Amino acid sequence: MISATVLTKNSEKTLKQTLDSLKRFPEVIVLDTGSTDHTLTIAKNYPNVSLHTSPFLGFGPLHNLASSLATHDWILSIDSDEIVTEELAEEILALTLDPKVIYSIQRANYYNGRQIKWCGGWHPDLVWRLYHRWETQFSTALVHEKVEKKELQISQLRGTLIHVPYREMRDFLDKMQHYSTLFADQNAGKKSSVFKAILHSWSAFLKSYILKRGFLGGKEGFIISVYNGHTAFYKYLKLAEKSK
Repeated sequence: MISATVLTKNSEKTLKQTLDSLKRFPEVIVLDTGSTDHTLTIAKNYPNVSLHTSPFLGFGPLHNLASSLATHDWILSIDSDEIVTEELAEEILALTLDPKVIYSIQRANYYNGRQIKWCGGWHPDLVWRLYHRWETQFSTALVHEKVEKKELQISQLRGTLIHVPYREMRDFLDKMQHYSTLFADQNAGKKSSVFKAILHSWSAFLKSYILKRGFLGGKEGFIISVYNGHTAFYKYLKLAEKSK
């Protein structure tokens, strides 16, 4: 049996689609970190959802807390802005699961109604999401957490996970603010400077727009590449401020 886990905070725009896509799973653990919108009301409408709350501990620790609250040992970790396709759900539920394997999923990222097949971090995007909680867990990183490989094998599933991380410009700005602060907190003690911030910013933009061919994505590719550059700039600027 598999328990799905979902972390939420003010996820009302996307959560219904996420939970609809998980209806075939016997248990969904929703762990909320202080929503002030209709997130909790939406979650309570699903009979397979078990709702829990916690202060924000960092993404890695929260994923591990969510898995510890599950009834079943197999964990399918899904973000609150992701949709499990029917094909993927059928594939997962039909698997003969091996505890020594972490199952990876290809994520299709969308922005402005268009699948983004370019840009740094957007494509290809293979994520490790199905694992046995007694064999491994997420890292304890505050941000950019991932399931720890340890001595386990990786097996890629055929199905796709739909991901719509940004629906309006405010989403970009909110995530940039939150993630850049977590980055600075996580790397406290390391040196940074305005020069480093500028260098990382231009590097991130050029990697996304040129090396990862963001220019083929039209205005969406340009917006995402500029966002990648700005995020890098503020990450290292906040780190410089914190290291004073």
